[in-house]
Amino acid sequence: MKIERLGDLHARIVGESEGEGPVVVLLHGFGAPGEDLVGLAPYLQVPRGTRFVFPEAPLDLSRVYGMGRAWWMIDMVALDRMMREGRARDLANEVPEGIDEARTKVVSMLDAIEQRLRPSSLILGGFSQGAMLSVDVALHDARPLAGLALFSGTLLSQSIWTPKMASRTGLPVMQSHGAFDPILPFPNAELLRDRMKEAGVDVDFVPFRGGHEIPPVALQRFGALAHRVLAPRD
Repeated sequence: MKIERLGDLHARIVGESEGEGPVVVLLHGFGAPGEDLVGLAPYLQVPRGTRFVFPEAPLDLSRVYGMGRAWWMIDMVALDRMMREGRARDLANEVPEGIDEARTKVVSMLDAIEQRLRPSSLILGGFSQGAMLSVDVALHDARPLAGLALFSGTLLSQSIWTPKMASRTGLPVMQSHGAFDPILPFPNAELLRDRMKEAGVDVDFVPFRGGHEIPPVALQRFGALAHRVLAPRD
């Protein structure tokens, strides 16, 4: 594993190889350290020669979350209050402050990946806040993507995202979500799925009996996506 500066972000690169080849970029969630998803790499079944890039979010939350970082800030006091009161958290119409800046940094990283790693194909994805940012980047940046991998994300910025989804018609997407997720309610994940499908996006929706997590079934379905879209074709 190497840690490098790629555009505006530091990132961990796993599976370094010479020349062109597939690349998977996974963005961690809110409050997690930069290496949070690195441990998944050995368990993700991907075509031979695939490299992983795990970028580190720009915001330092170390005063509150140890080594935690974030792509944009979340009002955790309000979230905790809603969870204690049993109220659903509906973010569909929320445009988070700081998401534009986060998107710009991820795009700069993707530009650097194209120059540094020369990907033959690229899957972009992430967990929770990282999954939401992945959708936002895919809808604002026109670069070709082989697929999206969304672990426990949800619909944001509905008025902005929905009109842009047709630009990704046919894009293969693996979206997993826990039926008992206490942080990002399951119905809002279904709404994201429905909006993408209505726009012609090729969504493989993976519901599971669990919470805010990445279960084995989601890793398996990611592997199926990776082999479908990253494997070399004759």
